[in-house]
Amino acid sequence: MAVHSASEQVLAGLDPEQRAAVTAPAGPVCILAGAGTGKTRAITSRIAHRALSGEISPRHVLAVTFTARAAAEMRSRLTVLGVGGVQARTFHAAALRQVRYFAPRLLAGRAMPELLDSKVRLVTLAAARVGLRTDRAAARDLAGEIEWAKSSLVEPTDYVVAAARALRDTPHEPAKVADVFTAYEQLKRSNGVIDFEDMLRAAVWGIEEHPDVGEQVRGQYRHFVVDEYQDVNPLQQRLLDAWLGGRDDLTVVGDASQTIYSFTGATSAYLVDFPRRHRNATVVRLVRDYRSTPQVVGLANAVISQARGTEARLRLELSGQRPPGPEPDLRIFTDEPAEANAVAARCRSLIDAGTPAKEIAVLFRVNAQSEAYEKALTEAEVPYVVQGAERFFERAEVRQAMVALRAATRSIPGETPLPAAVVEALTAVGWTPDTPPTGGAARERWEALSALVQLAEEYAATPEVVPIGEAASVERPVTLTDFTEELARRAAQQHVPTVSGVTLASLHSAKGLEWDAVFLVGLAEGTLPTTYAKTVEQVEEERRLLYVGITRAREWLWLSYAAARSPGGRARRPSRFLPQLDRSGGTERATGTTGPARRPERRTQIVSCRICGATLLAGPDRKLGRCPTCPSDIDDELHERLREWRQRVAGAQKVPAYVVFTDATLVALAERRPARSEELIAIAGIGPRKLGLYGESVLALVAGAGVDDVCPEKTFEISS
Repeated sequence: MAVHSASEQVLAGLDPEQRAAVTAPAGPVCILAGAGTGKTRAITSRIAHRALSGEISPRHVLAVTFTARAAAEMRSRLTVLGVGGVQARTFHAAALRQVRYFAPRLLAGRAMPELLDSKVRLVTLAAARVGLRTDRAAARDLAGEIEWAKSSLVEPTDYVVAAARALRDTPHEPAKVADVFTAYEQLKRSNGVIDFEDMLRAAVWGIEEHPDVGEQVRGQYRHFVVDEYQDVNPLQQRLLDAWLGGRDDLTVVGDASQTIYSFTGATSAYLVDFPRRHRNATVVRLVRDYRSTPQVVGLANAVISQARGTEARLRLELSGQRPPGPEPDLRIFTDEPAEANAVAARCRSLIDAGTPAKEIAVLFRVNAQSEAYEKALTEAEVPYVVQGAERFFERAEVRQAMVALRAATRSIPGETPLPAAVVEALTAVGWTPDTPPTGGAARERWEALSALVQLAEEYAATPEVVPIGEAASVERPVTLTDFTEELARRAAQQHVPTVSGVTLASLHSAKGLEWDAVFLVGLAEGTLPTTYAKTVEQVEEERRLLYVGITRAREWLWLSYAAARSPGGRARRPSRFLPQLDRSGGTERATGTTGPARRPERRTQIVSCRICGATLLAGPDRKLGRCPTCPSDIDDELHERLREWRQRVAGAQKVPAYVVFTDATLVALAERRPARSEELIAIAGIGPRKLGLYGESVLALVAGAGVDDVCPEKTFEISS
């Protein structure tokens, strides 16, 4: 009875769709989960419900995701739900643990090869070997292309054909890239090292080619959960198939509208085709958005509603569940410096008003845009951290700390708790856990190393579960060696820890994160979509990038672009993905602009339906403040008084009635019932002139006055 009660408690508070996902029968389950719809809650509750009801054993569950942060969150929630022993890992972490455990058997007693932190050094050497001189940026591009090929199960000999079929925008002539790829593989073997893709392949090979290994792995893991399934690449799917071994107790969760990593080999095809591959699959759609206000949700729906292509077949229309919030702002600036300065000033005012800096993010299309915002935030004395770029792991103090941590694995006793070991190692490079120093640069260094300590504390909270047989496993505390390997994986994946400050991030690296206030900047043609997006599929992925950016915001959203890249530069058009809005709103001066032509900043208020929260694009809908399909709450008696008043005024002025107010404006007045001048002028079609002519009378009518109270004694004259 107690077990049954515990499993039922897991269902408490779930919405109907989440409950359907949690209680779906064993077998293939596909959860299509929109942004902010509680997917992590759904999948952890599904695991807990099945475990607490006795249907499955937690130690037989393997839950895989794409970031260590998401895996840690999953483990934490399962612990709160009373379920321990579930293995929640990234694909790479799960594969590494399996390869390491079975290495003596797979490698005939030899040690597992060293894992490369980064491909860049060997790629640089490989390029030189084939006569190609590269700088660090070019080497990174080549490394990325090799990662795409290996993740897509493409061998060096097949690269040229595969790249052509995939319409790859290669960093060099495809045949030359293939030569670098071949030389890279040769250098790897001669140096006795492997990369992350090799590790995944080794895990596949161990299971597929060694029946005893496959039997032991499949005996340990019998129930699988895959998060962010739209981001799976062919190599990861091959590993998942090896783990399953023909079984079908698999739950996947994903959102095709958040497919933004196709350049790395990720494909939503496995998510889209899941019901076809698994004929008896249960499919559940989660559409209730608990993250963002209806205003933000409405804009997200408006942007993604125009999507086309394969992913659009699984498009979800979200329904905002939070109370209404501020309307998103669209700002147009003269140039990029003006845009950056305005963003920094607004960040400063948000922080001064009480919004924590860590709850603010500035998101852009490419990392190169970061510099202008770093400069502007520094001048505004706003703390910030660059997310997703190479900055964190390339910082001198972080590189020095990682060297110190590796050295400490040989000097600090193995039984030392991980957080204490990390603090001891970092003390050797001058860091102290005391109050952070004053001064911008010193404070940034201290915060970066503090983030490593915090990460160690989080990592230490989850012991490693090691299988010791078909029906048994043991837990062992994570060690400093484990932590240094985790840092190496994070550095390779650019998965940076959290540091206090306004987040500066590319849209790609912002995936999976959320903030109270989000600035989406640089939304101009040529930047979003990028000029490199030439095919329909590439343009649609750019649209999905904007959608991902919008759905990162909980409450406050700013969208902006600069009419020119630099002062006096060539004019640019706004992104084609932005709603086509009436841009006749008020203006204010842009700040920080240089040059003779200082045009004003333009600000556009994005209008949402006051009933359902959807973004309103059509003029009549914006005037009414609601969608045409949403129910009207018109005050019929007020509407009749307004019509009679308009008829008398038009007669006195000897003009057609629509010159006073159109029918749509009268309906808007009778529905929205403005009580103040500010509310009256917010209705499209009522500007300062009509406010002066008719405002007093209209507000009186709304307040309950009769037509005779304001007509016909009052004379209405139209000034010339």
